[in-house]
This record gives sequence, structure tokens and C-alpha cells, in this order.
Amino acid sequence: MHGQTFWFDTGATTHTGNVRTVNEDDYFVARNRGGWMVAAVADGMGGHDAGDLASHAIVDHIQSIGIPTSAPDLRARFEDRVNRANEKIRDMSRDRNGATIGSTVAALLTYERQYACIWSGDSRVYLIRSGAITQVSRDHTEVQNLLDQGIISAEEAKTWPRRNVITQAIGVTSPAPLDIAQGIVERDDVFVICSDGLTGHVADEEIRDIAVGNSPQAACEGLVDLTLLRGALDNVTVVVVRCVPVEEPASVLS
Repeated sequence: MHGQTFWFDTGATTHTGNVRTVNEDDYFVARNRGGWMVAAVADGMGGHDAGDLASHAIVDHIQSIGIPTSAPDLRARFEDRVNRANEKIRDMSRDRNGATIGSTVAALLTYERQYACIWSGDSRVYLIRSGAITQVSRDHTEVQNLLDQGIISAEEAKTWPRRNVITQAIGVTSPAPLDIAQGIVERDDVFVICSDGLTGHVADEEIRDIAVGNSPQAACEGLVDLTLLRGALDNVTVVVVRCVPVEEPASVLS
């Protein structure tokens, strides 16, 4: 596919929440008129040593991604930066006598009309298309494993006592464990990338309604505000990306 097909209207916000004193979340958004973009959310492992340093390490490395020449090049650049961050975090752990340090990551990469969602942990990527919301990523958690094996039901999963135990994260093993889902961007697609501080309080249908009913930045702020109203037991970070055909007025970019 050649030439720019979409530009990307984006919004992003993060909040410490109502309980935590340190925000261990971080995010990154980069886009250009050449038809590519990167949006990522990282959530440092709460309760562990230096979780905020881990998430910041991921974002710091992604910031050096440079200018890709193709969709495979963009993916390779992203995976390289995450693997560099993975080794940096592992070095931090060794410097702290083996303390458990890590971070989730969830990202959306686009190049022309191709997209890839890449993740590790329980931060999520959603796609809203034709009025329906789909979770593109799949949680790397103990409770998801139990669901997959049929040991517990979806209803039981909502109140499972260890529902936040993650089974995969950046900084824990080498190389960095990453899953990927790929597809083609369509007109008016909306992607939502978020930490579990959002999904612990806000249902998928509510995410859909707020994301499609507002501009991306207003949607991010609305989703965080709703999380705060419901207790915000964790840090919360949201990035919203709307895919807009280039023939439409690009007022946001002016």
C-alpha cells in the first residue's frame, strides 16, 4: 500500500488515581504526515520496587524509534526498543539484588493502512469499529489462563481474588515476551490503549460510548474522570486514536 490513507487524531492522559501516591504508568504517542504512528501505554508492576522506573524505561526507549520505511520496519524498530528496555529493567533488578521489577506494555503501530497491536501483560488495546468494541489484546494474567482452561466462568473472573496477577511482563525474562495482532485500518476506526486502572472500573461498553461520542482528548479525560468517580484504586492511563481519511479537513493538525 502506498501513500497516506489516514491521519490520526489522538488524545492521551494519565492520573495517579485516588489511592496510590506514585504514578507507575507512562505513555507515548508519535505520529507524522507520512502515514505512520506509534501509541503505547506502560504500567509498572504495582507493589514492586521501581515500577515507575520500569514503565519510564520502556517509553524512553520507544522515543528513539526514528522514522520507519515500511510496516515491517516499524514493527522491528518497536520490538528492538522494547527489548533494549527489557535489558535495562533487568539491569535495574540486578542492581537491587534481584528485586522484582517489570512493566506491562500495550501499543498500536500503524503504517499507511496496516496496523499492529503489540502487548505484554494486562494493559489493553481495544478496537471500536462499526459501533462494536473488541479487545484486540489478550490479557497475560492468571485469571485469563483459568478462563481459557474453563476452570472458572466469566462471572467468577470478575471477583477472582488474584485477578490482577500477571503472567508476562517486560523486564522479567529475556527476550521480551510480546504478542501481536495485525490488521487493516478502516474509516472511522477508534483504538483505545489503556492500563488496567481503567478496565478495573469501567466496562467495555462504557469505554466504547465515551470514545466514539467525544474527541479523542475529551474521551481520555472523560474515561479518567469516570474512573476517579468510581474509586480509582490504581493509576489510570488512556490513549485514544481515531483514524480519519485524509480527504476530511485535518483541523487538528493545523
